[in-house]
Amino acid sequence: MKRMLTLIAGLALAGGSVALGGEAVAISTATNGGSASANATAIGNARSTAIAGATRGGRAVSNSYARGRGRGFADSRSVALADHGLAISNSNADALGIYGGSAVADSESIAATVGGVAISNSDAIADGVFHGHATSRSYSTALSEYGHATSDSRAVSRGRRGGRATSVSDSFSNTFGGRSSSRVNAISDAGYRARATSDGVGVSVSGRFRSSRANVHAESRAHRSGRSHSRATLIRVRR
Repeated sequence: MKRMLTLIAGLALAGGSVALGGEAVAISTATNGGSASANATAIGNARSTAIAGATRGGRAVSNSYARGRGRGFADSRSVALADHGLAISNSNADALGIYGGSAVADSESIAATVGGVAISNSDAIADGVFHGHATSRSYSTALSEYGHATSDSRAVSRGRRGGRATSVSDSFSNTFGGRSSSRVNAISDAGYRARATSDGVGVSVSGRFRSSRANVHAESRAHRSGRSHSRATLIRVRR
C-alpha cells in the first residue's frame, strides 16, 4: 500500500507539458478501514491533479483547483496520504494573462502522516496584463509521525504593461510526536517597465513533545522603471 501511494504521488507531481485546455485528474484509494477522498477541478487553460490514499483506519482528503484565463496557465497538484491518521491537502492555482501577457501559477501541496495529523495548504496567484509577465509558484509540505504538522504557502505576483513579477513561496513542516507549523507568504508587484522578485522559504521541524514554528513574509514592489528584489529565509529545528 505504501509503495503504491508513493508511486502514484510521484507520477502526479512529475512535471509535464503545458495543457492546452482543461485537464483534471482525481484519484482516491483506501484499504483496511481507511477513508480517502480526492477532488480536482480545472477551468480554462489549466491542469488539476488530486490524489488521496488512506490505510489502517486513516483518513485522507485531497482538494485541487486550477483556473487559467486570458492565455494564462495554471497548474495545481494536491496529495494527501494517511496511515491511521488524518491528512488534508489543499492546492489552488489561478493565472490570468491578457493581450499576449503571460501568467503562470504553479501550486503544489503534500500532506502525509503516520498516526498523526498533517495539514498542507498551497495557493498561487499570477496576473499578467497587456504585455506584463507574472509567475507565482507555491510549494507546501506537511509531514507528521504521531504528531501535528501544519504547512501553509502562498505566492502572489502581478505584472502590468511590460513589467515582470516573480514570486516563489516554499513551506515545509515536519514533526515526530510534537507540533510543527510553517507559514510562508511571498508577494511581488511590478508596474510599468519594472521588475519585482520575491522569494520566501520557511522550514520548521520539531521532536517529541516539542513545538516549532516558522513564519516568513517576503514582499517586493517595483513601479515605472524601478527594480525590486526581496528574499527571506527562516529555518527552525527543535529536537
